[in-house]
Amino acid sequence: MLPFLKNNNDDTWLFVGLGNPGDEHQGNRHNIGFMLIDALASEYNFSSFRSKFQGHLSEGKLENQKLILLKPITYMNNSGQSVKAAAKFFKIKPERIVVFHDELDLEPGKIRIKQGGGNAGHNGLKSVQAHMGSPGFWRVRMGIGHPGDRNKVHSYVLKDFAKTEQKWLEPLLDACARHAGLLVQGEVNDYMSKVVMDIKAA
Repeated sequence: MLPFLKNNNDDTWLFVGLGNPGDEHQGNRHNIGFMLIDALASEYNFSSFRSKFQGHLSEGKLENQKLILLKPITYMNNSGQSVKAAAKFFKIKPERIVVFHDELDLEPGKIRIKQGGGNAGHNGLKSVQAHMGSPGFWRVRMGIGHPGDRNKVHSYVLKDFAKTEQKWLEPLLDACARHAGLLVQGEVNDYMSKVVMDIKAA
């Protein structure tokens, strides 16, 4: 159990998926965060997305906690504008914000969770940190692999997932969404374990 939950009566969480708006980016590797937010909304029958706070927003309940789902549509480099606006309106502290994003430094289909820390050059995370004024939010790092050449990174993340990558992408999204209740309960280690087990069993 996470210590900050023990005496906190606030029951609202904000889950953010990072990505770029527009049909041309919908299937990009950089948009895995958007894909996860869509998977969550579908899994738990949340409200239809509406435009608010420079993003697409959906609301619902998960494990008796109010959960806000947000996809910033400011483009990746300005994602923090949307996150800050939503967090301010709903009065959500950084420790109750979970950001899902692509991670070049993890093998495809792998995930890691951490609170705070550096941004490893991820422009979306840079923007969120800058606008929130704190690195204290949670991050779910979703591995997409690295092209092997730093000069190819830009084109790599802005290309769609290949058909062969669907073999690990779909199980990853399904598992991350299915066990999301553990995140709002503060059971981060259990969440990681169950997601990993589901992916291996897929």
